Amino acid sequence: QVHLVESGGGLVQAGDSLRLSCAASGRTFSTYAMGWFRQAPGKERQFVAAISRSGSTTDYADSVKDRFTISRDNTKNTVYLQMNNLKPEDTALYSCAATYRVAVTTTRPTAYDYWGQGTQVTVSS
Repeated sequence: QVHLVESGGGLVQAGDSLRLSCAASGRTFSTYAMGWFRQAPGKERQFVAAISRSGSTTDYADSVKDRFTISRDNTKNTVYLQMNNLKPEDTALYSCAATYRVAVTTTRPTAYDYWGQGTQVTVSS
């Protein structure tokens, strides 16, 4: 069992930056790949970014590429999402997820085994 807790969300203006954190407890953090997803009201859950177990491989949605950076610190059991140049369309509930079944990265929500409760990001124009 893995417990994931996100933090770092908030209300910001367009062009600002935020760093989200996802702290994991339970099994050895380095044994699972991690992902960030987001969901806006009335919309489907959307893949944002993913990182492999070691952190050597990352993947991003086209909409956030060159603005967002996913990273992890396996000594702190934490994965991060650095979000720069935020836009109003980035407004959503951001959730992190963990998977034991994938060693590298995956964009598929169904591939993830554990999910956090999410942290709200609101970007005003």
